Amino acid sequence: MYHWNVFSFAVSSGPDRWFMNSIVFWGFIMLGTMTIGGFFMFRKFMKVLPKADGKSKLDWQNYWVERSRPMWTDDAKAFLDMLVSPVPQAFRDIAKHSIAAEIGKIAIESGASEVTRDHCIKGYIVATPKRDNKFLVKFLKKNEIDYSPYQHLMNK
Repeated sequence: MYHWNVFSFAVSSGPDRWFMNSIVFWGFIMLGTMTIGGFFMFRKFMKVLPKADGKSKLDWQNYWVERSRPMWTDDAKAFLDMLVSPVPQAFRDIAKHSIAAEIGKIAIESGASEVTRDHCIKGYIVATPKRDNKFLVKFLKKNEIDYSPYQHLMNK
C-alpha cells in the first residue's frame, strides 16, 4: 500500500486550486496587455489610412516637417525640445514630430522666414489634444510662458 501513496499525485482528481487561479490571473494579464497594445496599433493604423485628398495624416505631417525644415533655428529647436519634455520618453519622438509638423504648417502659412517662439507656442497648443489642455496650461504656467494670445485655440 505504500507504493500507492507515493504515486497518488498521478491519479489525483485535478491540479491544485492555486495553480488554476494563477493561470486565470495570467490569462487576464495577457488579455489586458494585448487589448492595450491593439488599441495603440489601431490608432496608428487609422493615421496611415488616406483621407479624401489621398494623403494620410502621417503623410501631411511628413510634408509639413520637410517643407519647414530650413526654417528651424537652433533656438526654435531647443524651445520645441523644452515643450515636449513632459511627454514620456517612449512617446516623445512621435509627439515632437506631430507638434513640429503643426508648427511648420503655421509658420509656412503665415509667410514667415523662420520659426519663432510664437509659432512654437501656437503650434504646441493646436497640436495638443483637448483632453490634455489642463496639463498644457499647467506646463505653460510653470515655465512662465504667456499663452494668452492663443487661449482661444484651446477651446476649439
